[in-house]
Amino acid sequence: MACPFDDDPVDDRFSRELLIYLTNLLKPHISNVTNRGSVLSTKQILCIALRFFATGRFLYNVGDAEHVGRATVCRAVSTVCMALKRFLHTFVQFPGHKPVRFIKEEFHRVAGFPNVIGCIDGTHIPIKAPSINEGDYINRKSVHSINVQVICDATHLITNVEAKWPGSVHDARIFRESSLCNKFQQGHFYGYLLGDRGYPCLPYIMTPYPDPEPGPQTRFNLSHSRTRAKVEMTIGILKARFQCLCRLRVTPNRACDITVACVVLHNIAKIRGERRIQ
Repeated sequence: MACPFDDDPVDDRFSRELLIYLTNLLKPHISNVTNRGSVLSTKQILCIALRFFATGRFLYNVGDAEHVGRATVCRAVSTVCMALKRFLHTFVQFPGHKPVRFIKEEFHRVAGFPNVIGCIDGTHIPIKAPSINEGDYINRKSVHSINVQVICDATHLITNVEAKWPGSVHDARIFRESSLCNKFQQGHFYGYLLGDRGYPCLPYIMTPYPDPEPGPQTRFNLSHSRTRAKVEMTIGILKARFQCLCRLRVTPNRACDITVACVVLHNIAKIRGERRIQ
């Protein structure tokens, strides 16, 4: 088999050190994936899944690269996704792993916007047309997708992800029906989220003026835009590292699992100082 952990650390998207860390982290939760009657090691299973996440190739292409069958790739990807989902609340925490005042200070340094604890946006992950409730997954661009809510801090760490909604569902509804929104309403957090005009302006969500007048309103919008750009950059970094998210040829449920797994991997890589893929 190609990877464990030779001169090809999964297309250079993951360092050898990160692969060893992931192997040790996930080993208790990964087992019993077979290929032609032989049981694969944790390293082999992990490399198969990471190659799929990183390249977005068809499953049979990943199988060719790793010298295993398509069914083996499916099982490996599913096994690693379920293992990574176990660590969602370990590596994805709102408002973040740092004290809130540090998070606010980092956002303030971007463009002078005070009291910000996160930037929020939705991103669409294209999928193949599902066989059930197909129309629900058609987004405003007439593409089948899931709509994923992402919140980040100023350092591109993802602090919240909601990956369970069809592409036709609006960003504002996803937030409104999230547990995080309920916590904001109950006063659990002191600070603002910055969102685009797709979100309502609320005591805890700041949106730009729709028709700003010259002066303070224009300066507000400029500072808001520069700061909120952090979430757009974060989504771009996520999709650049995990090119499978550019289009997933799987069912909606599997697409949601893969998206969450990639978010967990993104944060692990960020926390451990992995280089950013351009």
